[in-house]
Amino acid sequence: MRRVALTGGIATGKSHVRSQFESLGVRTIDADTLAHEVVAVGTPGLEAVVTRFGRAVLDRDGALDRRKLASIVFANADARRDLEHIIHPAVKTAIDAWFASLGQDVRFAIADIPLLYETGRDRDFEAVIVTACDPDTQLRRVMARDGVTAADARARIRAQLPMDEKVTRANYVIRTDGTIEETNAQVRAVHRALG
Repeated sequence: MRRVALTGGIATGKSHVRSQFESLGVRTIDADTLAHEVVAVGTPGLEAVVTRFGRAVLDRDGALDRRKLASIVFANADARRDLEHIIHPAVKTAIDAWFASLGQDVRFAIADIPLLYETGRDRDFEAVIVTACDPDTQLRRVMARDGVTAADARARIRAQLPMDEKVTRANYVIRTDGTIEETNAQVRAVHRALG
């Protein structure tokens, strides 16, 4: 079985592309979902976040308030690294266990890992797919999706490896700034290439 990673910049269409691969019968796993589970109420991960960032990052129910935490970590590289050191090891373990659990009849499976290159995980995969779009589209998408100002959206984009570098390092690139059908056609082409 080939281990394939899906990555790209924030708001470049990774979730849509992953869902299209799933519709083609490809098994996938989402690192963002795993990251949420790592810091769920009652977990050691949430306890570690509170120890590092204080109780101010919790909501009234004691759950992680992601907007409050985001305002801290996207404004401070050291804080972002501290958060990554809490979350990333547990997510990596979960993804590795998931791949190990897949049957031998699976030709390839995809792990959606937004910070793949930033964490050096690209070496763990046989192929990497990068989703990409033009910078203006990405900025608009971040602002709309996260409800943030242009300045905050730019800070979130800058917190990741530049898009051009991700594209250069990819085995496959899926452009998501065209129509949905154009994006889906690219997914089908990559699926055939990997199949």
